[in-house]
Amino acid sequence: QVQLVESGGGSVQTGGSLRLSCAASGAITSISAMAWYRQAPGKQREWLASAISMGNTNYADSMKGRFTISRDNAKNTVYLQMNSLEPEDTAVYYCNAAIKPTGSPFTRAYWGQGTQVTVSS
Repeated sequence: QVQLVESGGGSVQTGGSLRLSCAASGAITSISAMAWYRQAPGKQREWLASAISMGNTNYADSMKGRFTISRDNAKNTVYLQMNSLEPEDTAVYYCNAAIKPTGSPFTRAYWGQGTQVTVSS
């Protein structure tokens, strides 16, 4: 059973930093991409950044400069370093990964359960 588990959320004040982690576990053949999304109350889920297996990264324009995604392929883990946090960053942050499970010919998307980030002014 493949699963993604996020950690690192919490409460910080404006200007603070947090580092989120997301580890994939289970019977995995390969992971082609890992990404971070967030969903604020009353809003749609928003894509933040992606890390492709060969080291390429992409960011939503609004995230550039404050958020950094990185990946440890040996640990099947993706990170999101978040700096200069603002109250508008308050949301549940979700990890997403395109994973080919062992024994399956298909790659599919998996989601983590989410981790809450709260930024107070």
